[in-house]
Amino acid sequence: MAKQRLEIVKNNQQKPKPESDQIPFGSVFTDHMFVMDYDSEKGWYDPRIVPYEPLTLDPAAMIFHYGQTVFEGLKAYRGEGDRILLFRPEQNFARLNRSSERLSIPPINEEELMDHLRELISLEKDWVPETKGTSLYIRPFIIATEPNLAVAPSKTYKLMIILSPVGSYFTGGLRPVTINVEDQFTRAVKGGTGMAKTAGNYSAAYQAQAKASQEGGAEVLWLDGVEKRFIEEVGSMNIFFKINGEVITPELSGSILKGITRMSIIELLNDWGFHVTERKISIDELYQAYEEGTVEEVFGTGTAAVISPVGEFNWLGKKMVINDHQIGDLSQKLYDTITGIQRGEVTDSYEWTVEVI
Repeated sequence: MAKQRLEIVKNNQQKPKPESDQIPFGSVFTDHMFVMDYDSEKGWYDPRIVPYEPLTLDPAAMIFHYGQTVFEGLKAYRGEGDRILLFRPEQNFARLNRSSERLSIPPINEEELMDHLRELISLEKDWVPETKGTSLYIRPFIIATEPNLAVAPSKTYKLMIILSPVGSYFTGGLRPVTINVEDQFTRAVKGGTGMAKTAGNYSAAYQAQAKASQEGGAEVLWLDGVEKRFIEEVGSMNIFFKINGEVITPELSGSILKGITRMSIIELLNDWGFHVTERKISIDELYQAYEEGTVEEVFGTGTAAVISPVGEFNWLGKKMVINDHQIGDLSQKLYDTITGIQRGEVTDSYEWTVEVI
């Protein structure tokens, strides 16, 4: 099939751009967005870049009733020489298709979508902030649009990409956080949608997050949904433990998101000579290692923070203080390396970055 022509309609009323040191997360959006539609008879069609504007949807659109939707999150960085770089975007589009498969949404052409994203960022290049730690957050997402209350996959969809300049995740610098181990609510189970980036996974976590915040925790450590023993994710991030020199991260069992930062960290650690193990690790094993004094570092990983060091766990009235609430050497090195590659300040020997401009 021939590549479809991309239509571009420019916005003549451009918005003021925020100062780099005053950018909130996720509430400022650029002048344009990418839109593409799907029909079961035509496939994906009519790719276009249009002015950012509200959507008009039928009240019976299936997204409102059955939550058939997927999304992704990646960033564009302004590097040295005013280059604009993406970090492993092909992995995001591959994961978007994996999520779509789980939600019975038709796949997209990953290469064509990458070309369209390049055009969108090129048009919005002035929105990529310059200050270190800032970036342009990219949110591709797909929603079911068919007006139908039947419990079945939609026959029509809308794919969009919106852009939002974001400030540094750690406004006061990289610092360890306190985590509450969740023993009541469940994030996901094997066979469910935990491995997909879909809306319900996140809103279902709000109550647990509110409970953690009330008890002084910044995030929630999720345990498996069957035995409530095995560690899965922390907040919306993957998690790593350095115990007695070994780096352990929960295996991808079907209920854990295949994080792109997670994948990158495993590759880096293997190259650096660390023993990295992907396996089940229980909260009891973690507590025993803590009691034995062998827990050296713990950190979450994800697009937003890259590395989020853990300084303390609260579990059933027990407190585990990690590395005296200090950032570990490995956590700091991983953060510096990945953010350096993302901004073009560290040699990208892995060819992870894609230059847009």
